[in-house]
Amino acid sequence: MLKLIGASIILFSATMMGFQAAKMYANRPKEIRRLGVALQLLETEICYGSTTLALALQHVGKRVQDEIGSIFVQTAEYLTRYDGLSTMDCWEMGIEKTWPKTTMKQAEKEILLHLGKVLGKSDKLDQQKHIRLAILNLQKEEEDARAEQQKYEKMCKSLGVLSGILAVILMY
Repeated sequence: MLKLIGASIILFSATMMGFQAAKMYANRPKEIRRLGVALQLLETEICYGSTTLALALQHVGKRVQDEIGSIFVQTAEYLTRYDGLSTMDCWEMGIEKTWPKTTMKQAEKEILLHLGKVLGKSDKLDQQKHIRLAILNLQKEEEDARAEQQKYEKMCKSLGVLSGILAVILMY
């Protein structure tokens, strides 16, 4: 009886590990999509809202959920709290603080960091162009993430189950 319970626990644990890995592949395209929507909202706030950058970031952060919204809220807090820091530094600090909570990769981070270099430094039209370029780059990354999801999500689930079965067989 104890062997059966132990085998069930091992099988369940390995299966859950596989499903957790698959979840990361499923969440990445969703997060990239939310980031693109957030950048579109930021573009609207900057170009048509005539608000300060900190207030625009705060509005966007409240409208977008989860970790993506946290990037914008955190940056807005840094902009208001640290008066001497540049917008680029505040943007980088906001990204660095919240990035480990996301499932996105370095490519998306580089797109955002590049955007932060020009954010708040030029006129509305130039910022709009850079935001649109970032959105286009994120759309490409989203396509890649979807392809990666289709390629690896099912495999991770299967590997979780099969590795659990293998562990049970080897132990007994």
